[in-house]
Amino acid sequence: MLYHLLYPLHTSISAFNVFRYITFRAIYASLTAFLICFVLGPWFIRKLREMQIGQYIRDDGPQAHLKKAGTPTMGGTLIIFAIVVSTLLWTNLTNFYVWILLMVTTSYAGIGFIDDYLMQVKKRSKGLSARGKLALQILVAVMAGVLVITRPDFNTQVTIPFFKNISPHLGWGYVVFATFVIVGTSNAVNLTDGLDGLAIGPVVIAGVTYMIFAYVAGHIKIADYLQITYVAGSGEAAIFCSAMAGAGVGFLWFNAYPAQMFMGDVGSLPLGGALGTIAVITKQEILLILVGGLFVIEALSVIFQVGFFKITKGRRIFRMAPLHHHFELKGWAEPKVIVRFWIIALALALLAMSTLKLR
Repeated sequence: MLYHLLYPLHTSISAFNVFRYITFRAIYASLTAFLICFVLGPWFIRKLREMQIGQYIRDDGPQAHLKKAGTPTMGGTLIIFAIVVSTLLWTNLTNFYVWILLMVTTSYAGIGFIDDYLMQVKKRSKGLSARGKLALQILVAVMAGVLVITRPDFNTQVTIPFFKNISPHLGWGYVVFATFVIVGTSNAVNLTDGLDGLAIGPVVIAGVTYMIFAYVAGHIKIADYLQITYVAGSGEAAIFCSAMAGAGVGFLWFNAYPAQMFMGDVGSLPLGGALGTIAVITKQEILLILVGGLFVIEALSVIFQVGFFKITKGRRIFRMAPLHHHFELKGWAEPKVIVRFWIIALALALLAMSTLKLR
């Protein structure tokens, strides 16, 4: 919005020329999203308490978590509000990819909101059914995949990091692939959201990483120099990524240990879905395994635990899944688990960025 209002004035007021630069708008999108969360956070927490929207804690989880019962949840509503407002303020609203990102983010936020509402307000023990939730996620992801590949200039090749000569064309099969990436990332972030600040930290790291990928993918000269797929218009997605990182940091102010509020599914599902969509738009889908490596590890720990339990009829690999609970039960203090997992997420993100030169 500000881009459309102020940039045209650069012909008479040269200072407004800065609005043409994605880097300038990305910085201020991040600051805007941060300030929205930081300023509205205390008021939002009070409202959640007034409405008695408190976190339900399972009895079969780590016993240390029982004291968190009643902590305000559904704080992801504030994160998504900050991202959407900031994106609308600072991006070029004629950009196709910006609207796809907003569609996926708000749709997944809606799914998460319904699930949280049924559990926290209507006091249903399980919220939306697992099948219903997954079906809605798949539907939105398929829509995003179809919209992306119908762009005449979008390439359905899949780039394999470290193997520049292996780039299979998927054609319409790319929709299935994109759906798997978006839905898988959404649920992986959701599984990681189990400790104070554990999920939002790596989300911020991944957001900053994909901000860089989006910028270079949308810059024809840099993309050619780094030998990555050029995606016309994807540079505006960097502003969305920056807003997501800023909102994440603002939310972390209140979500850091000991948390004053939790994000809930209304936060974790859309943040994961947005990351998956950004990976698709920037043509860095496979690299998401590295950038979001912590989310992958957490998701795999659940898959392996459940599979091993069924095959061996009751035996377990971990003391509890997802993996962060395993370390808690081994005696690690919650802040230690969180910070060490953040360190892993940061190291994986740096490794992912190094692939820009290893092609």
